[in-house]
Amino acid sequence: MPRLLLTLLMVTLLLSGGHLLVGQITFDDHAIRAVWTWRTSGAAEIWRDGFVPTEGLSKMRHDVEKQISSDEEYGFAVAGPLPATPEEARIRWDDGSTMRVPVIGARQALIELSPYEMEASARDDRAYKMTAATFTTMRLRTLRGMATVPAWRLSFANLPGPIDHLAVDRATLGTVEDAVGNHLSPDVEGFEVLDERTLRVSYDYGICLGEKRPTVHLRTDERPDVVVLGIEIRERRIGLCTGVGASGEGVVRLREPLGDRVVLDAKSRLPVCLRWSGSCHAG
Repeated sequence: MPRLLLTLLMVTLLLSGGHLLVGQITFDDHAIRAVWTWRTSGAAEIWRDGFVPTEGLSKMRHDVEKQISSDEEYGFAVAGPLPATPEEARIRWDDGSTMRVPVIGARQALIELSPYEMEASARDDRAYKMTAATFTTMRLRTLRGMATVPAWRLSFANLPGPIDHLAVDRATLGTVEDAVGNHLSPDVEGFEVLDERTLRVSYDYGICLGEKRPTVHLRTDERPDVVVLGIEIRERRIGLCTGVGASGEGVVRLREPLGDRVVLDAKSRLPVCLRWSGSCHAG
C-alpha cells in the first residue's frame, strides 16, 4: 500500500508538470507517467479498436511532391467552387471490417496540407490554387492493416497533378495523440525488431555547448501491455543551456518476448511507431 500511494503521488506531481519534484526528472518518473496515461486516457482503446494511420495522410505523384519540396515559400488557396461535404463515410479494412466515420470538407483538407495555419489568399502568386475537389477514396496503411479510406482529391491549376488527402475528421473521431494530451518531444526515434526479445533502438538527445559527449544509457520498463523505452544521461549539468542535437543507437534485451505489446517513448508517452514507418511490434 505505501508503494502504491507513492506511485500515485508521483503520477500526480508529473501530471501537474513536475514542479514539486526536486532535481532532474528520471526515466523511471517518465515511465510511470507514460504507463498511467496509456491505461487511463483512452489511448489504449483507440489503439486497439480505432483508426490509427501509420503513414502520411496525403498521397501525390513524385513530380507533384518534387515541385512542392523545391519551393522555399508556398501556400494553398481556394480558386474555384467547392462541393458539399458528406455527413459521414466508411473505412473498409482488407479483413472485411468497417467503421463509420465523420469527414472534413475540402477546405479543411486544404488547410491540413498547408504549412501555415490558414490557406493563403487566391491573389497570392506564390500559392498553389485549388480549382476542384472530388470526394473519393485512397489506400492507407493503418495499425489494423491496409484500408480503403475516404479522401478528397484536390486539383490545382499550377501543379502537374492532384493531391489526395484523408477526409476522416480525426479530431472528432479521436486520436491517440489527443487522448495522451500535451507531451514533451520524444527521445526515441525508432526501433528495429532483431528478434522477439531484442530491439535496436535509435534515439536523439542534446549536448550543451562546451560539454563533453555524455554517456547515454538506454532504459526499458516492461509491463504486460506495454514496453516503455527511453534514455538517461547521468552525471551532467542540470539547468538550461544552449545545446546542439545529437543521436545514437543501441540494443536492448527484453525479459519477455515483445509480442503485441505497445512500445511507448517514455518522455512523450506516445507509441514510437506513430513517428516511424516500421512495424509497431514483433507480430
